[in-house]
Amino acid sequence: MAVSQEVRDAWELASFVVTALGLPFAIAFFAWEQRKERDNEEEEGYQLLSNAYNDFLKVVLANPDLQLRSNEPLANPTPEQHERMLVIFDMLMSLFERAYLVAYKPDMSETEARRWNSWEDYMREWCHRDDFHNALPLLLRGEDPQFQSYLRRIDEEERGAASIISH
Repeated sequence: MAVSQEVRDAWELASFVVTALGLPFAIAFFAWEQRKERDNEEEEGYQLLSNAYNDFLKVVLANPDLQLRSNEPLANPTPEQHERMLVIFDMLMSLFERAYLVAYKPDMSETEARRWNSWEDYMREWCHRDDFHNALPLLLRGEDPQFQSYLRRIDEEERGAASIISH
Protein backbone atom coordinates (compact mmCIF):
# COMPACT_ATOMS: atom_id res chain seq x y z
CA MET A 1 0.00 0.00 0.00
CA ALA A 2 1.61 3.19 -1.16
CA VAL A 3 1.33 6.35 0.90
CA SER A 4 0.24 9.32 -1.12
CA GLN A 5 2.30 12.46 -1.37
CA GLU A 6 -0.49 14.38 0.42
CA VAL A 7 -0.32 12.07 3.45
CA ARG A 8 3.50 12.32 3.53
CA ASP A 9 3.23 16.13 3.33
CA ALA A 10 0.66 16.14 6.13
CA TRP A 11 2.93 14.01 8.33
CA GLU A 12 5.90 16.21 7.51
CA LEU A 13 3.90 19.34 8.43
CA ALA A 14 2.70 17.71 11.64
CA SER A 15 6.28 16.73 12.49
CA PHE A 16 7.44 20.28 11.85
CA VAL A 17 4.67 21.74 14.05
CA VAL A 18 5.50 19.33 16.88
CA THR A 19 9.20 20.16 16.60
CA ALA A 20 8.65 23.91 16.28
CA LEU A 21 6.22 24.14 19.18
CA GLY A 22 7.07 21.13 21.33
CA LEU A 23 10.83 21.49 21.50
CA PRO A 24 10.85 25.06 22.90
CA PHE A 25 8.13 24.06 25.38
CA ALA A 26 10.15 21.01 26.46
CA ILE A 27 13.28 23.13 26.90
CA ALA A 28 11.36 25.75 28.91
CA PHE A 29 9.79 23.05 31.07
CA PHE A 30 13.18 21.41 31.65
CA ALA A 31 14.73 24.76 32.64
CA TRP A 32 11.83 25.48 34.99
CA GLU A 33 12.19 22.06 36.64
CA GLN A 34 15.96 22.56 37.03
CA ARG A 35 15.39 25.97 38.63
CA LYS A 36 12.80 24.54 41.00
CA GLU A 37 15.20 21.75 41.98
CA ARG A 38 18.02 24.27 42.57
CA ASP A 39 15.70 26.41 44.73
CA ASN A 40 14.73 23.34 46.77
CA GLU A 41 18.40 22.42 47.26
CA GLU A 42 19.21 25.98 48.39
CA GLU A 43 16.27 25.92 50.82
CA GLU A 44 17.43 22.58 52.17
CA GLY A 45 20.96 23.93 52.66
CA TYR A 46 19.58 26.97 54.47
CA GLN A 47 17.47 24.72 56.71
CA LEU A 48 20.49 22.57 57.57
CA LEU A 49 22.49 25.67 58.52
CA SER A 50 19.57 27.02 60.52
CA ASN A 51 19.24 23.72 62.37
CA ALA A 52 22.99 23.77 63.08
CA TYR A 53 22.66 27.25 64.62
CA ASN A 54 19.75 26.03 66.76
CA ASP A 55 21.94 23.13 67.92
CA PHE A 56 24.68 25.64 68.72
CA LEU A 57 22.22 27.65 70.84
CA LYS A 58 21.46 24.47 72.80
CA VAL A 59 25.15 24.32 73.71
CA VAL A 60 24.99 27.96 74.79
CA LEU A 61 21.93 27.22 76.94
CA ALA A 62 23.69 24.21 78.47
CA ASN A 63 26.41 26.59 79.74
CA PRO A 64 24.45 29.36 81.52
CA ASP A 65 27.37 30.19 83.82
CA LEU A 66 29.19 31.68 80.79
CA GLN A 67 26.44 34.29 80.31
CA LEU A 68 26.72 34.03 76.52
CA ARG A 69 23.20 35.33 75.90
CA SER A 70 23.51 38.36 78.14
CA ASN A 71 24.65 41.77 76.93
CA GLU A 72 27.65 41.84 79.23
CA PRO A 73 30.50 39.33 79.08
CA LEU A 74 31.31 37.21 82.10
CA ALA A 75 33.50 39.20 84.49
CA ASN A 76 36.60 37.31 85.62
CA PRO A 77 35.93 33.87 84.16
CA THR A 78 37.79 30.96 85.70
CA PRO A 79 40.34 29.20 83.48
CA GLU A 80 37.82 26.37 82.96
CA GLN A 81 35.06 28.83 82.00
CA HIS A 82 37.43 30.65 79.67
CA GLU A 83 38.36 27.36 77.98
CA ARG A 84 34.70 26.35 77.53
CA MET A 85 33.92 29.81 76.16
CA LEU A 86 36.71 29.54 73.59
CA VAL A 87 35.50 26.10 72.50
CA ILE A 88 31.96 27.42 72.10
CA PHE A 89 33.23 30.46 70.17
CA ASP A 90 35.26 28.09 67.99
CA MET A 91 32.10 26.09 67.25
CA LEU A 92 30.33 29.32 66.35
CA MET A 93 33.17 30.45 64.09
CA SER A 94 33.07 27.13 62.26
CA LEU A 95 29.32 27.53 61.76
CA PHE A 96 29.69 31.12 60.55
CA GLU A 97 32.38 30.11 58.07
CA ARG A 98 30.26 27.24 56.77
CA ALA A 99 27.29 29.61 56.34
CA TYR A 100 29.53 32.09 54.52
CA LEU A 101 30.93 29.47 52.16
CA VAL A 102 27.52 27.94 51.43
CA ALA A 103 25.16 30.91 51.44
CA TYR A 104 27.07 34.11 50.73
CA LYS A 105 27.71 35.52 47.28
CA PRO A 106 28.24 39.10 46.15
CA ASP A 107 25.16 39.17 43.87
CA MET A 108 22.20 37.50 45.55
CA SER A 109 18.57 37.17 44.62
CA GLU A 110 16.02 38.69 47.00
CA THR A 111 15.44 35.30 48.65
CA GLU A 112 19.15 34.58 48.98
CA ALA A 113 19.77 38.03 50.46
CA ARG A 114 16.94 37.57 52.96
CA ARG A 115 18.43 34.25 54.05
CA TRP A 116 21.93 35.68 54.27
CA ASN A 117 20.80 38.73 56.26
CA SER A 118 19.79 36.48 59.15
CA TRP A 119 23.36 35.09 59.24
CA GLU A 120 24.83 38.56 59.09
CA ASP A 121 22.56 39.57 61.98
CA TYR A 122 23.92 36.64 64.03
CA MET A 123 27.49 37.67 63.18
CA ARG A 124 26.82 41.27 64.17
CA GLU A 125 25.19 40.18 67.42
CA TRP A 126 28.22 38.11 68.41
CA CYS A 127 30.79 40.67 67.21
CA HIS A 128 29.07 43.19 69.46
CA ARG A 129 30.18 41.15 72.48
CA ASP A 130 33.55 42.19 73.93
CA ASP A 131 34.61 38.61 74.77
CA PHE A 132 33.90 37.38 71.22
CA HIS A 133 35.59 40.47 69.71
CA ASN A 134 38.67 39.93 71.87
CA ALA A 135 38.87 36.25 70.82
CA LEU A 136 38.52 37.00 67.08
CA PRO A 137 42.25 37.03 66.20
CA LEU A 138 42.59 33.53 67.64
CA LEU A 139 39.28 32.30 66.18
CA LEU A 140 39.97 33.55 62.66
CA ARG A 141 43.32 31.80 62.31
CA GLY A 142 43.16 29.25 59.52
CA GLU A 143 39.73 30.31 58.29
CA ASP A 144 38.92 31.13 54.66
CA PRO A 145 40.63 34.47 53.79
CA GLN A 146 37.50 36.01 52.25
CA PHE A 147 35.47 34.98 55.28
CA GLN A 148 38.12 36.50 57.57
CA SER A 149 37.86 39.81 55.71
CA TYR A 150 34.07 39.72 55.79
CA LEU A 151 33.87 39.03 59.53
CA ARG A 152 36.58 41.58 60.37
CA ARG A 153 34.59 44.22 58.45
CA ILE A 154 31.45 43.33 60.39
CA ASP A 155 33.39 43.43 63.65
CA GLU A 156 34.80 46.87 62.81
CA GLU A 157 31.32 48.15 61.94
CA GLU A 158 29.92 46.80 65.20
CA ARG A 159 32.81 48.27 67.19
CA GLY A 160 32.11 51.64 65.54
CA ALA A 161 28.40 51.35 66.30
CA ALA A 162 29.17 50.36 69.90
CA SER A 163 31.44 53.36 70.44
CA ILE A 164 28.80 55.73 69.01
CA ILE A 165 26.11 54.27 71.30
CA SER A 166 28.31 54.46 74.41
CA HIS A 167 29.18 58.13 73.88
